[in-house]
Amino acid sequence: MAKSQYSASKIAVWIILGLLIAGLAGFGATSFSGTTRSVGTVGTAEIRTDAYVRALQNEIRAIQAQTGSAFSIAEAEARGVTQQVLSRLVLTAALEHEAADIGVSVGDEQVAQDLSTIQAFQGPDGSFDRDAYAFALRNAGMREAEFEADLRAESAATLLQAGLLAGVRLPDIYVDTIVDYALETRDVSWARLSPGGFSTGTPVATDDQIQAFYDENIDRYTSPRTRQITYAWLTPEMILDSVEIDEATLRAAYNEQDDLFNLPERRLVERLVYVDEASAAAALATVTDGSARFEDLVEDRGLNLADTDMGDVTRDDLGDAAEVVFAAQSGDVVLGPSALGPALFRVNAVLAARETSYEDAVPSLREGLVQDRARRVIAGLAQSLDDELAAGATLEELAETTDLELGSLGWTGAEADGIAGYEAFRSLASTVTDADFPQIEDLGDGGLFALRLDAIDEPAPIPLDTIRADVERDWEADAQVAALEAEAEALRQQIADGASFESLNLATETAPALTRGSRQAGVPPAVVAQAFDLAEPGALAVLRDGDSALILRLDAINAADATAETAENLGLQLRDEAAGGVANDLFRALATDIQQRAGVEVNQAALNAIHATLQ
Repeated sequence: MAKSQYSASKIAVWIILGLLIAGLAGFGATSFSGTTRSVGTVGTAEIRTDAYVRALQNEIRAIQAQTGSAFSIAEAEARGVTQQVLSRLVLTAALEHEAADIGVSVGDEQVAQDLSTIQAFQGPDGSFDRDAYAFALRNAGMREAEFEADLRAESAATLLQAGLLAGVRLPDIYVDTIVDYALETRDVSWARLSPGGFSTGTPVATDDQIQAFYDENIDRYTSPRTRQITYAWLTPEMILDSVEIDEATLRAAYNEQDDLFNLPERRLVERLVYVDEASAAAALATVTDGSARFEDLVEDRGLNLADTDMGDVTRDDLGDAAEVVFAAQSGDVVLGPSALGPALFRVNAVLAARETSYEDAVPSLREGLVQDRARRVIAGLAQSLDDELAAGATLEELAETTDLELGSLGWTGAEADGIAGYEAFRSLASTVTDADFPQIEDLGDGGLFALRLDAIDEPAPIPLDTIRADVERDWEADAQVAALEAEAEALRQQIADGASFESLNLATETAPALTRGSRQAGVPPAVVAQAFDLAEPGALAVLRDGDSALILRLDAINAADATAETAENLGLQLRDEAAGGVANDLFRALATDIQQRAGVEVNQAALNAIHATLQ
């Protein structure tokens, strides 16, 4: 158990450290070294200004990387990002306060070990490099003693968290009950009564029955809220035929993209650098004699294969190692020089040179250039079209004098064809009002559009006279199934009195070992659901399935096999998930209790100053 707690502690330490080290990786976080050291406190633990700045900048960088666009401090405040960052730091500070209050700490040896495993502080050979350590902290605006104190405090806080979460276990009866419920199976048989196969006949509705059915199912015959929209649009595809590309332009494009059409011979390579030739040669010998794999050498250095991946490289990329690497076959590991020192190179694939002649490249070049020119033509038209709309031109007038195509539709939100497939159109069509003037909008693929809201038709019942044929057809289908259900009920009663499916000439289907989540081909979902509502073997039920009626019989209830591998695996999964949920609840309760006892103070003025500085 001690080992397990230690492992959990280590994992949690690196989760917290990840936020801190990511700030160091930026090398040059904004420094706030004025008189305001902190943006808040939890008891005796400070939330330092520089820690908040690093955490906020890291969060913003992550959002920018995900979205591919700039993300300002103002947006961060509006979306609650700044509050989320502060909340995380308050939680960390609460744990640090509690750990210090009850005397939980880690020793110098543990701090030194933690420092040695941080990649930002390692040299080329993977070992701790004091110069790299000092350089990273200096560029992050931190002192060594300050960073090590933070590391010690965070490690102690994480030990406290791990101690709370370790050993949480729910009673076996809780897990066993869920496993029994989930893995219980049932055997069923059923017979289907379909239209035309039994003596239900074809019902004929009276006017009163049609009216009553229409009234009872009025939701089915009510038109949705519909926005009547007129639009004009233009896409690159609409003007492709009018775009001409001359020979000189094609030839120039081919020359510009020579590195795409004519690729030299390449290799997919991984590289592992060593301190000296002897170390590299000794490592290669272990691979050659089969006592180690390249992956083992990488793992022994505390690295991942991703850390060694060079991607696809040419001879020029490899420098002095080119000859030995390009002489190797796929899967070979060879020794060669590198700019960082002697290295082992593993060749993962040999990529032959690829040459594409101008004549062969012309079709793809032409297509790309035509598309690009069409987009540029449309982009050039956008401003003039917008000016015409602003001057009072209608969509109809623009469509007459330009390449814009005019159209209209009743927009309910369910449409997806043509222009309705564009998110830009869908978004505007859902929000435009009759007070909005048409203006040119971007479709997102080089096209543009403008639209006008003409009217809004509110939801309203469709007059019966308009859709009488549809209502009659629906009534007939419903009445036929109801008749089938009545006939099935009579047959069910006979089976309950001792008759069999066979004696009643019912074609029977069976499904053994159904689970609650079964999705078997040929087994109606309604059968699965009803099977687990029946109380005991022999129980019968009649149910509707589309235009048919089913007579269902429960044949057997099979208890879960607790010794089966599936049951054991599910039990382990449920035990871990449930324990994790309880552990999270305990942790939230502890964090809340600490903050209430210790007190949380936030320096809003300092936060405002930071946000203003980072604008």
